[in-house]
Amino acid sequence: MALTASLRRTLIALFALMTFIVMVFYWNQDALKPTSYLSTFDRFMRTNFVSEKTWTYKCVNDRCIRQHYLTEHHHEKRIPFLTCSMTCGASNIWPEPTGKVTLGSKSLTFSTAHVRAHIETPFQRVENLFRDAFLVFMDDLRLIENVDKDDKGSHEAEGHGGAEVNEIPTSVPGAKHPDDTRCRVDHPCDIDQFEISVKIHKYQDIFLRMDTDESYNITVMSDNRKISVRINAKGFYGARNALTTLQQMVWYDDEDKLLRIINRAYVEDAPKFGYRGLMLDTSRHYFSVDSIKRTLSGMALSKLNRFHWHMTDSQSFPFVSRQYPQLAAHGAYSNHEVYTVEDVREVVEYARVRGIQVIPEIDAPAHAGNGWDWGPKHGLGELSLCINQQPWSFYCGEPPCGQLNPKNNNTYLILQRLYAELLELAGPTDFFHLGGDEVNLECWGQFFNDTDLRGLWCEFMLQAFQRLRVANGGISPKMTVVWSSGLTNTPCLSKNSFAVQVWGGSTWQENFELIENGFNLIISHVDAWYLDCGFGSWRSTGEGACSPYRTWQNVYKHRPWNRMRLTPVQVKQILGGEVCLWTEQVDESTLDSRVWPRAAALAERLWSDPDDEHDFDAVHKDVFSRFSVFRNRLVQLGIKAEAIFPKYCAQNQDECV
Repeated sequence: MALTASLRRTLIALFALMTFIVMVFYWNQDALKPTSYLSTFDRFMRTNFVSEKTWTYKCVNDRCIRQHYLTEHHHEKRIPFLTCSMTCGASNIWPEPTGKVTLGSKSLTFSTAHVRAHIETPFQRVENLFRDAFLVFMDDLRLIENVDKDDKGSHEAEGHGGAEVNEIPTSVPGAKHPDDTRCRVDHPCDIDQFEISVKIHKYQDIFLRMDTDESYNITVMSDNRKISVRINAKGFYGARNALTTLQQMVWYDDEDKLLRIINRAYVEDAPKFGYRGLMLDTSRHYFSVDSIKRTLSGMALSKLNRFHWHMTDSQSFPFVSRQYPQLAAHGAYSNHEVYTVEDVREVVEYARVRGIQVIPEIDAPAHAGNGWDWGPKHGLGELSLCINQQPWSFYCGEPPCGQLNPKNNNTYLILQRLYAELLELAGPTDFFHLGGDEVNLECWGQFFNDTDLRGLWCEFMLQAFQRLRVANGGISPKMTVVWSSGLTNTPCLSKNSFAVQVWGGSTWQENFELIENGFNLIISHVDAWYLDCGFGSWRSTGEGACSPYRTWQNVYKHRPWNRMRLTPVQVKQILGGEVCLWTEQVDESTLDSRVWPRAAALAERLWSDPDDEHDFDAVHKDVFSRFSVFRNRLVQLGIKAEAIFPKYCAQNQDECV
């Protein structure tokens, strides 16, 4: 019995010991794993997944191949996707340059603290404007450089407060503080100096014009821990485009936690079309100045150069005119949803530094309702007719209705003073947009049934044009733009003074008639370049939507001048094109994803106009790859661009297309 009791106690003790050991192993099972795997796994679990530290990439036959880093290659240095793709195969510049391009296959790390620019130009105003553009370039680089500043273990972002101009009159430093915290012992930089030399030698224009030379060439060289960049341009706009191309030679390496740049490059470039635009309707929904600026930043990176601001419509009149504040008081959605003179000036200056001209539009005579109803109370008579009239489908294209009174001289005086304000704010311009589309003759017919209504439209447009001349100091803009309509081909409009923005279908007869009649055209075909299409009808009656959705491929492949079989002389009548975003179903929360990256597809079509309409399948892998990289650049700048395919396709180059 004693032996049995002793054995029992021994077995109980052994069981307790084994239970303890098992519990220890259970709660400390990570200790059983190899140290290298645990640290890698732990790093993976604690890292923002955007950094993609699971994968490394290898360049094979000009294509980046994804390989698992945690289990297969963790003893080697990880190569991030961008570092591979920027040095493997064809260039990732968007839009694709039109001239000679050579790029190196290696890259060098640097910090924004290393960057300096030297400007050589005989034109002081050009120098001042380029300095501002360079500061924008540096701010964008810092934004990319600090993309991981919240990651555990990364350093704090340098406080810079904007770049400062040092004592040398033509030298602009890239950072406020010379002491760099990016380049450290654990992450040393490859270069100590990054010098940009800029020569602008021919044109002194600081405002974009129809014939502005936007060409440039850029050379990147490296030697003895130094990057040297040479930019040559005839004017400011070419030099600014060169900065955008240089920016696309730079990327953030999330392994080294440093910026990288191609070690050598040469690019010659110039646009095929001078007018490369984006239209935003700010009447159907109001958009803050900040959201408009964000749109302009995307345009600048894409080399789009005209922001067509469809400021007012029948739904609302958000512009606070100094001469006629009653328009906004009666027409704005609220006293917070308005654009003051200061707001417009701020947008114009923000755009100009980024190489963009702002073209404001007060649509007339149609699309003018709310905001124009105060005339009788102020002794000015009926400024607009059919305001909010029902049934709306009889008197306008969509509710609410409203159409300016062509027989009231006060209407023209108000337009003249509005034009004068906008011309002053936008600066010297070769383009001015009068609107002119979708005039409803039934509306006017209620009041002027004994009048030739088509002639009345002519009378209105010619009166508005004359008032524009007066507002512009007695000088007509080189090109006054009107929307296409059933009235556009009326003989009263001069082909020498008016350009037509064609918004109808690409196969409509009006395209050919306008060309044959000698008009210059800005293309905005609804079946390719309307970004609001494909989201269903927003009302229960009438034709309230266009469909289907215009994919970025639809935007990119649209090449109407080729399909129309125009002669070389007729092609010169195509000034360029413009994507349009009407905002019945868009507000600020969805602005970025509706515009981007599809507007960038138009940017390459109009800048490069690649000859691939009938051979898109042969080149689309390169286009998809470059477009994917460019879309990510937009996101890095804070633009919430729509995805173009699953992330797997972005990580596995060419597999999905």
